Amino acid sequence: MKNRLRILMLSSEVTPFAKTGGLADVAGALPKKLHDKGHDIRVIMPRYGGISERKFVLRDVIRLKKIPIKMCGKEYTVSAKSAFLPDSKVQVYLLEHKPFFGRKDLYVDPQTGKAFSDNPERFMLFCRAVIEMMRILHWKPQVIHCNDWQTALLPWFLKHQNLDDGFFDDTSTLLSIHNMAYQGDFSTDALTKSGCMNDLSPDDDLIKYDKINFLRAGLVTADAISTVSPTYAGEILDNQESAAGLQEELLQRKNDLYGILNGVDYNVWDPKTDPLIDANYDVDSLDQKSENKKALLKEAKLPYDENTILVGIISRLAEQKGFDIISEAIDDMLKMNLQIVVLGTGDPMYHKFWQDMMKKYPQKIAAFLTFDETLAHKIEASSDVFLMPSRFEPSGLNQLYSLRYGTVPVVRKTGGLADTITDFVQNPETGNGFVFTDYDSKSMLSALQNAVKTYSDRKTWVTLQLRGMQADYSWKAAAENYLQLYQDMIEKKNS
Repeated sequence: MKNRLRILMLSSEVTPFAKTGGLADVAGALPKKLHDKGHDIRVIMPRYGGISERKFVLRDVIRLKKIPIKMCGKEYTVSAKSAFLPDSKVQVYLLEHKPFFGRKDLYVDPQTGKAFSDNPERFMLFCRAVIEMMRILHWKPQVIHCNDWQTALLPWFLKHQNLDDGFFDDTSTLLSIHNMAYQGDFSTDALTKSGCMNDLSPDDDLIKYDKINFLRAGLVTADAISTVSPTYAGEILDNQESAAGLQEELLQRKNDLYGILNGVDYNVWDPKTDPLIDANYDVDSLDQKSENKKALLKEAKLPYDENTILVGIISRLAEQKGFDIISEAIDDMLKMNLQIVVLGTGDPMYHKFWQDMMKKYPQKIAAFLTFDETLAHKIEASSDVFLMPSRFEPSGLNQLYSLRYGTVPVVRKTGGLADTITDFVQNPETGNGFVFTDYDSKSMLSALQNAVKTYSDRKTWVTLQLRGMQADYSWKAAAENYLQLYQDMIEKKNS
């Protein structure tokens, strides 16, 4: 692409500064690839309390030292620090307002387990402040790439607020949906009490089921919409459940909806160079993978047996991720010659489930009910199989990490899992995992049984591992697709 584009990426979380899920990995990897291709890309995220100034070498931005924002009948003051994405020259602005973002946790109060009650004001302020920051910096992005509901009000503000200075007249907005289940919907009563309804005059863009819905506002006002896999784009158009109540709006925008599969940052996820695992390995030293398995099982206080298959699970503990069918099938699963290591947090019901299972099967199950990036890498490097039985999965990244680490995915055929994993039993020449279609415990067990059976044939299993490790799911293709979409948006805006 000849033209050097000016692109602004907005995300509520960015690796390595703050992360709760795959969104952070995308926001930390895609900008680097776009910069490598010669484009001027900058990133803005909130400065949360857990982001260390010393660790990330945060610097003051003098021009962004004190920005007044009038909102919700009050005046707020925001500022911004600056840093760079690791191993790159991509500049990241971290927006500061301590009353809203000075907390260590991003969205949920750890004391109550519920979303912060002021989340609507927090992310309204974030979107409003981004607009003012660009004006103060005199940097006009050609494309503002928003991600999920936390940034979805920005296209709405650009359309509905009186921005009569023309600064953003040539700016296009893209809203990427990473998960339709999270929409940022809030009661109008709560927003009235906070004084914010005057800033969000109810109209058809904002209201859904008598609630203010941030994602809907972005869906109907952004110039283009993307999801994180082609199959998920089709699912949310075809199915009201997948669309989580916004199918009508998506169908109205279907000509502006694109599915672009996420990629993997192999600078971070590669067993050959990964500094977080116990033994590095690649396709020429695959035997070293077992050293990781031994080390992890020791840490998990489980016995090691080379003939026992280790199943890894790294996930938010939620029904969407298939934990309802796992809990139904757990006793039958453990009749097979396997062990399970789980890493994740989420629904208290599933926390208790795994705690109970550890007591019931102390030689077979270890559950780490926390978020630990190092342990995530160790589980990917140590496991023989990675289990993702998701009810729906917009893109999924762990199945791609698993392929690179020679860890064979067992997945349900949905969203990005359907786009990336092919069943080995049905397609022995091209298969890279084990796939089931129906969302039930019986189908999942059948896929697991196929994996266990294949594992006993070591030559075939190694062939399957190497096939996954040699596949290329880097950001190269995804970055090209995004750049083409950006260019099309710019040309449409200027036509």
